Amino acid sequence: MKNSEILELSTEEIVARIAEEKANLTKLKFAHAVSAIENPLRINKVRKDIARLNTELTKRKAAEVAATQAAE
Repeated sequence: MKNSEILELSTEEIVARIAEEKANLTKLKFAHAVSAIENPLRINKVRKDIARLNTELTKRKAAEVAATQAAE
């Protein structure tokens, strides 16, 4: 997932996508522990996608807090 795709998502969609990707990561780790998966680099890709989503979510929450404090 690219950053441009993440920026197009709403905050609720980002939260849902994080949960979905975490579940996917758990499945990949389990499958890799049981028997080697075809492409183990997918685990790294999913972890990086989760990090990108979390970064954008944190950025949006910080902007929301800053906007709230500026309004006061």
